[in-house]
Amino acid sequence: MFQQKDLIAEIPRLRRYAHALLGDAGLADDLVQDTLERALQKASLWQGGNLCAWLLTLMHNIFVNQWKRNRKIEYRASEDLPETPVAEAQHHGLELRDLKNALGQLSDEHRAVLLLIGLEELSYEEAAEVIGVPIGTVMSRLARARDRLRSLLAMDGRVQKFRIVK
Repeated sequence: MFQQKDLIAEIPRLRRYAHALLGDAGLADDLVQDTLERALQKASLWQGGNLCAWLLTLMHNIFVNQWKRNRKIEYRASEDLPETPVAEAQHHGLELRDLKNALGQLSDEHRAVLLLIGLEELSYEEAAEVIGVPIGTVMSRLARARDRLRSLLAMDGRVQKFRIVK
């Protein structure tokens, strides 16, 4: 059985992944809370090993079963945003906004794989375990997610280079 301090230590990582997955801090906090509740309820089922991977698996299952079905994330289209002069310091924030919007346009399956490997730096094997699919499916979804993300960012004239993670 895991210790409460071990669970608390994973909260920042869970919040980061949930926020990236959902695009909204409030919804992300709700997902993290649901994940922590489920982890405490199911603590006896944890068989040791990688606690973070187990928590991310719980979070993924909650997301698929609850959030995906009941809630839609609404991103504002670029044309709905106000036109303002952009200072050099604002470019980084705008690029992050564009990346967030592009991530929101990916399918849930592609976004989840891309975030687990790119943001959380899980291996293909760990991501496959979290999502519950074969490693080949993870690799295929990751390749498709990267291609789609590149094309979405290229529409804005920003083609990004993604590093290859093994």
